[in-house]
Amino acid sequence: MGAGVVVVGADTGSDRHLQIRVESHDETAVITEIAENLDSGGAPVVDAGGRAVLPGFSDHHLHLFALAVADASVRCGPPAVADAGQLGAALRAARPDGVGWIRGTGYVESVSGDLTAKRIDALESARPVRIQHRSGAMWMLNSRAVAQCGLAAARHPGIERDDAGYPTGRVWRADDWLRERLPDTGFPALTGVGDRLRQLGIVEVTDATPDLDDRAVAAVVDAVDRGEISGRVQLLGAGSEVRIDHPRITVGPVKIVIGDSSLPGLDELAHAVAASHDAGRAVAVHCVSRVALALLLAAFDIAGTRRGDRIEHGGMIPADAVADLARRGLTVVTQPGFLADRGDDFLAGTAPADHDDLYRCGSLIDAGVPVALSSDAPYGPLNPWTTIAAAVDRRTASGRRVGASAERITVAQALARHRTPIGAPAGAARRIAVGQPGDLIVADRPYAAVLDDPGSVSVTIRVIGGRVC
Repeated sequence: MGAGVVVVGADTGSDRHLQIRVESHDETAVITEIAENLDSGGAPVVDAGGRAVLPGFSDHHLHLFALAVADASVRCGPPAVADAGQLGAALRAARPDGVGWIRGTGYVESVSGDLTAKRIDALESARPVRIQHRSGAMWMLNSRAVAQCGLAAARHPGIERDDAGYPTGRVWRADDWLRERLPDTGFPALTGVGDRLRQLGIVEVTDATPDLDDRAVAAVVDAVDRGEISGRVQLLGAGSEVRIDHPRITVGPVKIVIGDSSLPGLDELAHAVAASHDAGRAVAVHCVSRVALALLLAAFDIAGTRRGDRIEHGGMIPADAVADLARRGLTVVTQPGFLADRGDDFLAGTAPADHDDLYRCGSLIDAGVPVALSSDAPYGPLNPWTTIAAAVDRRTASGRRVGASAERITVAQALARHRTPIGAPAGAARRIAVGQPGDLIVADRPYAAVLDDPGSVSVTIRVIGGRVC
């Protein structure tokens, strides 16, 4: 028998409190017994005290290294920064990294419009500055950073230029390319990220960062082996030829990005989908807008679909596309937490007739489209309870409701879609049952109270890998 624990006083939604034995063998924890009275057999005992005990969460789309560097970056958007004056003060007060750069995150145009090099120079020009847009799709550099990265002579298609052909300081979809031109500081430690995941009860994650090179993959493996990251990790950005032999790390569908700032050609996109399928891999396609979705569906008409193909985000899905997604067997991995985080901006920027299309859940599920929930952290809120509450209520930070009631789902539905396995987001959710994974969380309240107000729930105890953490 390996390591294990017995959880007593567990409210699992039944009419009585249960005791649950979890045993661990070779890093795999399994529920082996459930009864009203168990002999602990000398195993550590965790007293849930009548509070809800639930399977741990999966986050089906986040970015591990971006989370790590976001923690060490300057917040450049709401709620920390609301206008140009606050942005300038934040940049001037920022501590540079080890090579003298200032890195900002979370910028949105409501703060100070379109940021160019000249506009950032007016706020901070003494040090090189790069600021990431809240969407993660664009970087904005001041003039010192533009010069150090050599943008004037570069030819990357994401470099925005003025009428004279000089870089404006805005660079789209060029993370890897920019990284090669920045001082090499290595990959950030994931210790803090792992701590946050454990605190929230997230036991499986899918890293959706595109185009991970060998060094990035090796850094994730090292973080897992060192114990910085607990549980299981799936990588979407590993190339089609990558194979990983690791008990807790897998290679998932191939990440393909349809960037709305620079849409790929139809033939190019269809070729990328077909190439992944030919390599035996499904695809996970970043697809936010209606235009991107129409392009993707046309590409699937050419390349065909494969079991496991998935749409990442599904930010805008027209009603007439829902049945098409179901017919093709596509999974939608979405982030209703964005409605709580930036829903007021969405409502201000879209026509009322479009509000139903924003981060659909209910109509997709009703049509038979598998839906998995995720955070897109650090670009969206990491806390699964925020995502669950947003899927249930569809309310913005100001309390406005987004779209029709048909898009709202129940707490039970949202919980289930946040705990399907990372390797099978369209599969059955983990349950409290013998033979099921033994990664468990204890909430701060009974099960009925969780259903009443999921947005205020917190996790008090976690059992991961057969150990309390």
